Amino acid sequence: MTTPGGWLLVLAVMVPFVAVMAGLLLGGRNAERVAMLTVGAGLLIVLGIARSLLASQEAVVYLLGGWAPPLGVALRADGLAVVMLVAVSVVIAGIAIYARADFGTPNGVRETRASLTFWSLLMAVWGALNLVFVSGDVFTLYVALELLTFAGVPLVCLDGRGETLRAALRYLVFALLGSMLYLLGVFLLYGAYGTLDIALLGERVGTGPLTAAAAALMTAGLLAKTALFPLHLWLPPAHAGAPAAASAVLSALVIKGSWFLAVRLWLDVFPTVITWPSAQWLAALGVAAIVVGNVVALRQVRLKLLIAYSTVAQIGYLFLMFPLAAGARAAHLDASGAVTGGMLQAISHASAKAAMFMAAGLIYTTLGHDRVADLRGAGRALPATMLAFALAGASLIGLPPSGGFLAKWLLVSASLATAQWWWGLAMLVGGLLTSVYVFIVVMRAMAPADVGWTPKRVVPGYQQGAVLGLALCSFLLGAAALFPLDLLQVGRPAVAWGAP
Repeated sequence: MTTPGGWLLVLAVMVPFVAVMAGLLLGGRNAERVAMLTVGAGLLIVLGIARSLLASQEAVVYLLGGWAPPLGVALRADGLAVVMLVAVSVVIAGIAIYARADFGTPNGVRETRASLTFWSLLMAVWGALNLVFVSGDVFTLYVALELLTFAGVPLVCLDGRGETLRAALRYLVFALLGSMLYLLGVFLLYGAYGTLDIALLGERVGTGPLTAAAAALMTAGLLAKTALFPLHLWLPPAHAGAPAAASAVLSALVIKGSWFLAVRLWLDVFPTVITWPSAQWLAALGVAAIVVGNVVALRQVRLKLLIAYSTVAQIGYLFLMFPLAAGARAAHLDASGAVTGGMLQAISHASAKAAMFMAAGLIYTTLGHDRVADLRGAGRALPATMLAFALAGASLIGLPPSGGFLAKWLLVSASLATAQWWWGLAMLVGGLLTSVYVFIVVMRAMAPADVGWTPKRVVPGYQQGAVLGLALCSFLLGAAALFPLDLLQVGRPAVAWGAP
């Protein structure tokens, strides 16, 4: 049945898309205003959904047309979905504030195509992500992923240069390949079980070659969209020429959509199908991403590419939760700690990486370049920005009391509890590697500038405030330890992974 507050799920999806259409009709200058109004309204909507979830302690549900699955389609928001809805809304708000300086159209200034395009795509990405989080069946999730792809790809090539167009095309090829594999898995599931509803599939799915093939195809497709090593080849070029705000959207938010869908599949659809070796292989790819991404990041000469390869590394952490949850299930232990750690890692990474990309954009604007070896003067010209970069880096490293620390603490604890100490060791090594390039960037930026040097351009204070705000969100996320850690399990299926 549709639950109280269920209609808010529809608004969470529709309001950003209505903003897209309104912006296209009203033009570039008004598209920015519509987007900013939508950001405020969207925050209120997701907070209303969170309130409904906590009040009822059950998943928030809306049945489209009043028809229940398998005949109809349901929108559902459990603890996992609501936390992602709130986190994405906060990050979108920070990016929107920051982007006003780059894509705003003040009175008396001629409208540009890039401005209209950016605000429309930002709202489209938000709406598609919200649909990913609340979709109740695997085909609606496919539609949401395609919307997310076609909103994310143009962000890469807003300037229309040949280099960025090639990067966008490479991204599109990987994304479409991933979509094809995912859709093949959807066909197999429907043919075998006669439904696409996640809750019903979780009850009906059994072991067998066909189900294993569907799980493998869908997972492989999602890995390509998430840019997990070695399917990460599209991600660094996509960031190389994209505007800072666009890179923040791509790195912090877009890749989280496909990762969240992988979480849905492995935890809610295929928990009895996933084998121990498959979970270990998936985490092994994550460790490879951590090592390769961090090592390559250390060799970069441009700050933006350093942050891009850091994203490749950080994606690897997100996939360590799968063998830890599987190990807990095999040992008949509670897996909520591993799942909570993985979700906190995703949220802290989203806010930290958005802050770092936007900080890199301000550094480029101020210095006229982003060469890591020549960042002298950035700290004095942009004190709040460099503080934000350091706080975001501390969260990526996993220093207390950051959100990254709490996430890694839960994951390491789960690795010890399930006798999988090697994954905990990989996280510690990754943190050490991350600390090296964060330290290098901060120290070089704090070095005094040459005598007589002046900034190429003075950036608005609100841009630095937006960057610092997101960095603080990531750093202070460790305060989540003060709240019940089973909050993410509200509205989850009773047959949770390994719950005793």
